[in-house]
Amino acid sequence: MNKDKVASGWINGFIGVVIFAGSLPATRAAVIDFDPAFLTCTRATIAALLGLALLLVLRQRRPDLREVPSLALVALGVVAGFPLLTALALQHVSSAHSMVFIGLLPLCTAIFGALREGERPRPAFWLFSILGSSFVVGYAISGGIEASLQGDLLMLAAIVVCGLGYTEGARLTRKLGGWQVISWALVLSLPVMLPMALLTKPASLDHAGVPAWIGLAYVSLFSMLIGFIFWYRGLAQGGIAAVSQLQLLQPFFGLGLAALWLHETVSWTMLIVTFGALACVAGAKKFAA
Repeated sequence: MNKDKVASGWINGFIGVVIFAGSLPATRAAVIDFDPAFLTCTRATIAALLGLALLLVLRQRRPDLREVPSLALVALGVVAGFPLLTALALQHVSSAHSMVFIGLLPLCTAIFGALREGERPRPAFWLFSILGSSFVVGYAISGGIEASLQGDLLMLAAIVVCGLGYTEGARLTRKLGGWQVISWALVLSLPVMLPMALLTKPASLDHAGVPAWIGLAYVSLFSMLIGFIFWYRGLAQGGIAAVSQLQLLQPFFGLGLAALWLHETVSWTMLIVTFGALACVAGAKKFAA
């Protein structure tokens, strides 16, 4: 694989991770005043309309029938599944708590990359990936699950569908392009998301505060559209298994955002778990090729 292309993949992947790091704190702020179903459908509708405008203005080709099933999996995983499941989970757990679960995403994405794309990292890669994920699971078992089993199970389900959506999106990016993939996936979901947004819309939005509106704007524009432009391109250029390990940086950035924006407490345990996972990503990266 071309070294310049790989380097570009890591840069794009890193930018995507930084953008995604704000997703859970923004979702946490939004679900305080918005119903999770309304939030999920509205964010997807706003992003879909923006994506549709880009596709029409720039006259992008339509996906062929063979690409539609993969686009449906992208829509199911990252347009509907992950946003809804995390919004439901964040009614039971803090964004700082849920952020640590993002540490499972690299392993999940790498597994789907091996199953769907045929990538074969060396055995040591899986050792480091599993070790990094064990920090997350150990944290959940030691304290998180006792606090909210429902919230933790919802977060775990969100990670699985998100990993699948990431992998399918990266596969299609090589054919359609990064922003085109997420835009077409959003457009594909629009006939469902738009009516659902209208059906779940509360009678009045006067109760929603400024943080909730900022959270909605962030997840609609950055989490649902702009972040994927960089992330899918990074996965496609640098390799799904390798670049997916950058997701272990997401808890680190997210915990800081949760503390600054939502004034949530970030415990030493959370920091230790995060830094332990970060130490493992270095080893996983070395053996990903």
